[in-house]
Amino acid sequence: MQDDAGDPPISVDRAQGISEDILDELSETVITSETFLETLLTGVLAQQHVLIEDVPGTGKTLTAQSLAEVLGLEFNRIQFTPDLFPSDITGSTIFNEQEGSFEYNEGPIFSNIVLADEINRAPPKTQAALLEVMEEKQVSVGDATRSLPTPFFVIATQNPVEQEGTFELPESQRDRFIIKTSIGYPDRAGEQELLTRRVDRMAAAPSAQQVIEPDIFETVQQVPEYIHVSPEIRDYILDIGRATREYEGTDVGVSPRGIQRLLEATRARAVLRGREYVVPDDVKSLAIPVFAHRIVLSSASMIEGASRRDIIEAVLQEVDVPAMEAV
Repeated sequence: MQDDAGDPPISVDRAQGISEDILDELSETVITSETFLETLLTGVLAQQHVLIEDVPGTGKTLTAQSLAEVLGLEFNRIQFTPDLFPSDITGSTIFNEQEGSFEYNEGPIFSNIVLADEINRAPPKTQAALLEVMEEKQVSVGDATRSLPTPFFVIATQNPVEQEGTFELPESQRDRFIIKTSIGYPDRAGEQELLTRRVDRMAAAPSAQQVIEPDIFETVQQVPEYIHVSPEIRDYILDIGRATREYEGTDVGVSPRGIQRLLEATRARAVLRGREYVVPDDVKSLAIPVFAHRIVLSSASMIEGASRRDIIEAVLQEVDVPAMEAV
């Protein structure tokens, strides 16, 4: 069912099995829903960046660190604060008096997985330093351009804008994230497990174990490129994206980049489901996490209390779902 691109480097079944191993190991460490972990892995398989919004204390940092451990990848955490400078992210050039020459000191962005923690507490200039890094996967300092390690992706966390000391990310910054998702509060059983871990101070907290070699994971990341997307599904994705621009509740709809990102995400989800093709349910399941953070609400929508999620749900109701032949 591949799109004239030959055969994938590994089978979709094997890629699905590896993905399930990753999710199983993460679920042993991070107390959260299976849906959240699958959404996170969808973005990672699509080789894109993920934005997690939630209140403090829900396990955002633990999730990112555990993912790095499971994949055997290098991990760095950058705490975004109002006094953070762009050079604190990308690195800087300093003069070495002993050598009589300038040297470049790499910043923490030079890692496989970078956690941009509480990104919406930093000033816009510092946030903008991430733009080239996230889009081009390289850092330019002076006349030199330095490539980042592969694989590379950013997991950014932000607190709700209602909290003190936070502000809305610029549209250009939000558009760089393939998915915006939320961990949410654990259920009662999950919080009971947290208390059980906390009561026994002497017992080591569960830690994630590596389940895959980094080079094999890079191979798994290539598999979505071989997933078949029929013309009907492509039209469906396009119709939803374009409808967000025409919807009366929005001032700015989804960009062409956002439409492409939804296609990429649906391919990754198909891999997680062990399919060689995308179905309408993939599109419907991912439209909100991929599209909602990209739109700008109209003044009327904000006055009425509508959310971005509400707008995408309304658009999904209006756009006809394509009829698919049995495969």
